[in-house]
Order: sequence, then structure tokens, then C-alpha cells
Amino acid sequence: MKKFVLCAATAALALALVGCGQQGAEAPAVDNGLAQEQSDAVSGSGTEAVPGPVTFTDDAGNEVTVDNPQRVVACMGSFANAWELAGGTLVGVSDDALQAAGWTIQSPDVATVGDFTAVNLEAVMALDPDFVIMTSGTGGRGGDSSQADLRDALVGAGIPVAYFEVTTFDDYERLMRTFTDITGRADLYDQNVAKVAEAIDAIVGAAPAENPPTALVLTTFSGGTRVQNSGTQTGAMLADLGVNNLADENRSLLKDFSLEAVIEMDPDFIFVIPMGNDTEAAMRNLEEATAANPAWSSLSAVQNGRYITLDPTLYLAKPNAQWDAAYQGLFDNLYGQN
Repeated sequence: MKKFVLCAATAALALALVGCGQQGAEAPAVDNGLAQEQSDAVSGSGTEAVPGPVTFTDDAGNEVTVDNPQRVVACMGSFANAWELAGGTLVGVSDDALQAAGWTIQSPDVATVGDFTAVNLEAVMALDPDFVIMTSGTGGRGGDSSQADLRDALVGAGIPVAYFEVTTFDDYERLMRTFTDITGRADLYDQNVAKVAEAIDAIVGAAPAENPPTALVLTTFSGGTRVQNSGTQTGAMLADLGVNNLADENRSLLKDFSLEAVIEMDPDFIFVIPMGNDTEAAMRNLEEATAANPAWSSLSAVQNGRYITLDPTLYLAKPNAQWDAAYQGLFDNLYGQN
């Protein structure tokens, strides 16, 4: 696109649209205490470096240069939270940053730019951003949350845009290194990444090296159930903790969830993560499916109390500064009963 021009009427309409999405109330309360911990993590302390131009390569392979951006739009809730943890402020966010449990956005007067799976380009442009943070991932609702198709319009308008894909703690660590380089807040990298990494190393180091338990991770939603292998967020954490994920050996489960196959494998642990806006409907869907097969109750995980529902704010959304809490929760479930 040679030039992106918005006429006055379009701009006014877009401003009106995003104005309707202004943050008029607090994000939903988080019942596991994450909100206060995240607020403390955002504040930080220490000497701030004076930010200057920073050039980096994003996860889509694009070279991006930003210079002390002050009008930042984050098009995924976890990225919005991470940007604030790095000491930045926001003028626009995707809906999930304000609506989903787990995030507490501190920046005042933040406008929404639509669902992260369908970002409103005009709403983004109307905010006159000097940096836009987007996802190149494809694992969102419906299996595709990539926002790569918006890049040409943003770059054509002279707006720096960077794409990131975060699945593991290492990905988060890389993201935060970039963000704190931009904001000049090395102290917040130490607080929200380095200290978290130390805690994770201690948790992983305490996992037994022998007789690894077997497990399956199920993501359930109102329309069905999916199985996660070790390449997913929770699957990677379990692998770090020495767990043998049976989905790695039975890849057909990744395409077609089969109760019969799960019963035949009989894992030591079954972890369930509800997904979507209606957690009760998601869990009810799985419960109805399992109740239909009498053999389900004979599973070792069910009989031994190792059929465990996980908190989606830690195991579906990205836990960011709480990655160590996510590792600790899995460790406690796996080894705290021994």
C-alpha cells in the first residue's frame, strides 16, 4: 500500500467506535490473587535508562525499529500485560486484555481495537500509534489468531509493527528482553523475568529424575475437546518437569480426540483446561462425553484423584510474570502427593 489515508469522516467514525470501547470499569477480578501480584510487578523500582532507538528482528523475521514509543497498541492481552510489565504504557488493546480474567491493565483511558482474532484496523489507525504489537501465532480461537494480514497497511502508514509468538517461558523471556530494551527498564527485566527464571530452575531441579509419570492434557470447550502435546504451553512445562506426555507417542489424538484411546493408554494424570467464555459449558461438554463411557471411571487418574482441572489464567493465557507459579502448580499436583 503506497499510502494509507483516512478521510475525516472515517477517522471520526473510527474514533467513535473505539471510544465505545474505552475502559469504563475494572477488568474482572481474579480469584487467585494474580491481579495484585501483576500490579506490583508492573510498578518496579530502580534507575531507568533513557530509551533511544532500538532495532530488532521480530518472530516473523521482520526488522523493526522503534524510538521510545508512547502510543502503543497491543493486539493480544498477554502482550498488553507484558508491555506494561516492561514499563510501557498503552493507548489501545484487544478486547481480551480488558475482559479476560488474569489481566489488570494499568494504563488509563485505554481504547479497544476488537477481538484479537479480528482486529479492527481502522480502530488501530485512529489511535495514531507509534508502535503496534501483534501476534503471528495460529493457536487462538478457531485455530488461527494470526494478524499478519494487517502488516502491509500499518507499514504503509509508517507505523512500526512487530509480531511475536509466545508459547514457552523461553519465548516470554525473549519477548521481555526486547520490550525492556525498548523501554530502557533493565530493572523490570530482572524483576519480572530473571527472578522468575531462577524460581523455575529451582522447581524443575526438584522434579524426580526416575520413574516419570505419564499424563494427558485436554483443552475442553463448548464444541469439543483437544489434546495437547509437549509443543504446547502446558505440555512444555510438563516436559520440563519430567512428565511423559502420551500424546507425543499417539499423535492421532491431536486430530481426533478419542475417549477409547485415552482409556486404553490409562495415563497416571489427566489435566483439563477449560477454554472459552463459558467455563461451565466447556466442562459440562467433557463431563457428558466421559459419563457416556462407563470405562472412564476405571481410569487410574480418575480413581486416584489425579483428574485435575487447571486454572486457564495460568495454563491457557500466558502467565507472564507468574510463569513460576504455573510451574509450581503442576509440580505440586505431580509430586506433592508422593
